[in-house]
Amino acid sequence: MLRQPDGNADENEEKDDDAARRWRKLFVLDTNVLMHDPTSVYRFQEHDIFLPIMTLEELDNNKKGVSEIARNARQVTRTLDEIVSGMKEAIDRGIRLAEPSRQLASGRLFLQTEAIAQELPMNLPTAKADNQILAVVLHLQRRHPERPVILVSKDINMRIKARALGLAAQDYFNDKVIEDSDLLYTGMHELTADFWETHGGDLPRRRHDGHTVYRLHGPLCAHLRPNQFLFHEGRQPLQAIVRHVDGPIAEIETLTDYTQHRNAVWGIAARNREQNFALNMLMNPDIDFVTLLGQAGTGKTLLALAAGLTQTLELKRYSEIIMTRATVPVGEDIGFLPGTEEEKMGPWMGALEDNLEVLEQGDHEGGDWGRAASRDLLRSRLKIKSLNFMRGRTFLNKYLIIDEAQNLTPKQMKTLITRAGPGTKVICLGNIAQIDTPYLTEGSSGLTYAVDRFKGWQHAGHITLQRGERSRLADHAAEVL
Repeated sequence: MLRQPDGNADENEEKDDDAARRWRKLFVLDTNVLMHDPTSVYRFQEHDIFLPIMTLEELDNNKKGVSEIARNARQVTRTLDEIVSGMKEAIDRGIRLAEPSRQLASGRLFLQTEAIAQELPMNLPTAKADNQILAVVLHLQRRHPERPVILVSKDINMRIKARALGLAAQDYFNDKVIEDSDLLYTGMHELTADFWETHGGDLPRRRHDGHTVYRLHGPLCAHLRPNQFLFHEGRQPLQAIVRHVDGPIAEIETLTDYTQHRNAVWGIAARNREQNFALNMLMNPDIDFVTLLGQAGTGKTLLALAAGLTQTLELKRYSEIIMTRATVPVGEDIGFLPGTEEEKMGPWMGALEDNLEVLEQGDHEGGDWGRAASRDLLRSRLKIKSLNFMRGRTFLNKYLIIDEAQNLTPKQMKTLITRAGPGTKVICLGNIAQIDTPYLTEGSSGLTYAVDRFKGWQHAGHITLQRGERSRLADHAAEVL
């Protein structure tokens, strides 16, 4: 007698769910989406997900090894096992994702449980995995004409083929921090022309360690972030950094002028406003995490190295400099490299060698012998490490430089930054316009991810370098090529 109401309730719930499903989208996931973001099955909110059997086959083929792709494939497999093992209904009706996703997703996960006839054009080979997934999408579109069926793939050619067959296809957007790189936080803000007229009359000020601290009031403060740089051009020029923000009140502090040679860092003086901002961050011991973006020739590596050498050898803030980078080749790979870890990283560290040559030229008084001694001293405090051996390490009192950080995924970026122990400073350098890692874009790069997530933290700073200072040839090439 008591079971009838429960049965009716379940039946009514299924009817309501079937009615709601008509307006929900059905996303068919390509394998590269799962391997790019292992949690992607939980990222489609109320919509349903369909996994072709070929997707599971490709996951199985890629699960072996120690690469990032293999680790992601194994993580996806574990996630799917958790979902399937906890299901309480027939698999062909779909598995509810609300409980395993902890309410992050409310749709259902469908697995291919039946053979699907190949209905592709004759010129598409059916043995290819991509084409078998396209056949599944085509079958689902004809089987559910009332529902939008969409293929999600990171493979551009896959999406083009899908659209050529009349199928809806799109990229995976959930991992993108921003839609347009022009919207990325730059780390600086230009004050309005009437700033002094509106704020200068009764602007409270005080002196602190040779700098002037101003206390701002008003609506401008709501848009400011800690360690953001402010500048004002005109009769009363101002360059300052935001120290504290508390609602409608903010404190800003004037900067050290590193464009003056008396303040040069390891013989390097800032050549423009953004370089001056960068050196103020790099030389500030209260800022633990620094990100520098900019095109080739803006001085990112040179400034980071100069600040690191000064604080390691002269100020003794850090015990040594550690430099690493993502080993993604621009062209064809040259194969295995001989030697130790540091020797293997040598070909990837051309930028380091070039900048060290510039920094070593500062010692003219000691002659050849003095320069050789300086070179040995510099290299004794500078270690080159590979990303492959970073997991599980902890760096104490180090100055860690991550070069070419735009080629890192958000997960790799997290792995590296969390290596920092007490007293360690991390500097990420990169140009998001030069990404060589497959499936990474300007919006989904780990460097973009770090810039966006760390903005506003009182111990992090960012600046986008605008002007190239390498040579007039390099500047012109960056503009016209």
